[in-house]
Amino acid sequence: MTLTLGGGPLASRPPETVNYRIDGPAHRLLWQPFPRRVRALLGSETVLDSTDAKLLHESNLLPQVYVPRSDVRQDLLEESAHITHCPFKGDAAYWNVRLGDRLAENAVWSYPEPLDGAEWLKGHVALYWSAMDAWFDEDEEVSGHIRDPYHRVDVRPTSRHVVVGAAGETVAESRRTLLVSETGLPNRFYVPLADVRTELLEPSGTHTHCPYKGRASYRSLRAGGTLIPDAAWCYEQPLDGALRVAGHLCFLAEGIETVVDGEPLS
Repeated sequence: MTLTLGGGPLASRPPETVNYRIDGPAHRLLWQPFPRRVRALLGSETVLDSTDAKLLHESNLLPQVYVPRSDVRQDLLEESAHITHCPFKGDAAYWNVRLGDRLAENAVWSYPEPLDGAEWLKGHVALYWSAMDAWFDEDEEVSGHIRDPYHRVDVRPTSRHVVVGAAGETVAESRRTLLVSETGLPNRFYVPLADVRTELLEPSGTHTHCPYKGRASYRSLRAGGTLIPDAAWCYEQPLDGALRVAGHLCFLAEGIETVVDGEPLS
């Protein structure tokens, strides 16, 4: 995300606060080795297993994993008539993945004759993340998308005065929050549970997955007679880079106001 989104140097509109200009197309491609083993499973069968994966960083898109075609189970592939065209990479050919009575349609693609400037794509294939049941970075399962080596999550304790309110009620107040700075995203304040009026919270069945922080569980909030669904989230078992946010809640939803040192958080 650092390179391709949010004003990164490979985005279509890179930042103005630089002393250089990139001499090249507005839509940019960067091909780099991925340093670890990558696997993708459909059911219990390994469809992709590679220690020679590459990451394609492409303007305005998340990084995409490509692997040598030989690192994908050829016996599971069926040619598809589906074809797409990318003005930056060329015409893509597709394959279905069939495993018994399961069919992942058009799950695999490649560029047999890539355009000039993207020749390194030849001989490599990519899989749609959602077409597989599980992905592994070495032996750790990853949800959402592959981790971008240029993406950072920094967690810092802060004594700033943080007040969270909703419907005229103070929901949380703390001077011992954690400030989470994450590439391409606004800063978020995580409040320790001891400083939250937990009696106002209700369980939610909503869960999301972050490749960098882990599985988030949500809480709804009932304040001033109003229910705000999924008003806050927490990481009960955060990944290594965000271990300190365990036992903390982050509030963000329509109707929630967070004030930091007297200034509303935008």
